[in-house]
Amino acid sequence: MSGKITNSIVSFLMIIFLSFSLIAQEKKLKTSFIFPFQEKHVHSSSIIELPNGDLLSCWFEGSGERNANDVKVKGARLKKGTTKWSNPFLMADTPGQPDCNPVLFVDQNNKLILYWVVVQANRWENSVLKYRTSTDYIKNGAPKWDWQDVILLKPNDDFAETIKNQFSSMKSRDLAWAEYAPQYETMVYEAAKDKKKRETGWMTRIHPVILPSGRILLPLYSDGYNLSLIAISDDQGESWKPSLPIVGYGNIQPSIVQKKDGSLVAFMRDNGDSPGKILKSISIDNGYSWTAAEKTEIINPGTSVDAIKLKNGNWVMVYNDLESDRYSVAVSLSDDEGKTWKWTKRLERDDNKKGSFSYPSVIQTKDGMIHLTYSYRMGENKKTIKHVSFTSKWVKGSK
Repeated sequence: MSGKITNSIVSFLMIIFLSFSLIAQEKKLKTSFIFPFQEKHVHSSSIIELPNGDLLSCWFEGSGERNANDVKVKGARLKKGTTKWSNPFLMADTPGQPDCNPVLFVDQNNKLILYWVVVQANRWENSVLKYRTSTDYIKNGAPKWDWQDVILLKPNDDFAETIKNQFSSMKSRDLAWAEYAPQYETMVYEAAKDKKKRETGWMTRIHPVILPSGRILLPLYSDGYNLSLIAISDDQGESWKPSLPIVGYGNIQPSIVQKKDGSLVAFMRDNGDSPGKILKSISIDNGYSWTAAEKTEIINPGTSVDAIKLKNGNWVMVYNDLESDRYSVAVSLSDDEGKTWKWTKRLERDDNKKGSFSYPSVIQTKDGMIHLTYSYRMGENKKTIKHVSFTSKWVKGSK
């Protein structure tokens, strides 16, 4: 009899131990560097889960950004069940031109796609939007690319008229340099009437979104116009058409989340006037037209933000939670589709203000874990891409 009691006690204690272990795992934040610290400039990473459970990440790397012609897209993979990323490998390189802002995507047919921009004449507004595809990417090393092309968008006159009309409906900031200088809004509108200008310079940054209809939305932005636009495909990426512009004062790098009612919310970096806040725009027609961008109450120092919808319906947003600079990164969680962000945890904070952490790319994997990568810099010789994983319960934990 005593033996049975002892076994029962042991079983009970094992259950308690396992329960506490699971709770500890749920609250644990896991971090790693994709590659050792280096001197080269590494920035604008993207992460994706492959169909076999591996993680694939990419970034651009070189002696600078748009002004450095040695910039190329590099990548690495984390095999499922392992903790060490592979050695970096080449993903894309246009000889003699900077390759920047890569974005990874797996489409409805499990085809891997890499989107990125080539910066012509070392000016962002001259960027060319490129992509390449692969169906052979599970093996170690770089994917074997099957196809490569450019994406050409042709915004029509509605592009310029939308800019004119929405600026007219917004409260002007009077962003001009002198009394006799043309207003900011007028300058952007005049540039929007130029067919050449409005067909070039559209750049990637954030993952595409697949709508229930199968429509693909590829978020884009222009440093020339200082606003955003969405590339739309209804044939699985075979062809693309432009949305109407998302008009605002410096709203760039949109991250799109779909609400339960089907409407879309685009959260954007604030590249405009102070106070810096994350910007927001709404679409009720599957991404074609958008409301004028408005400031939210979430602080943004003019840096990239990424947001996704989790499997349980909650939303996660990762951003720099500062009025200026990039020495702090936070993750916030919303259970009411972005109306409020009740839980926030910091991923990075350097009170000496020497660190720089920015440009997050966030996903949720099939096992429910949240993974993200971002640029990590602690001085001129300490630059890398950091990988972080956690659960939503970690975000809800005590600060």
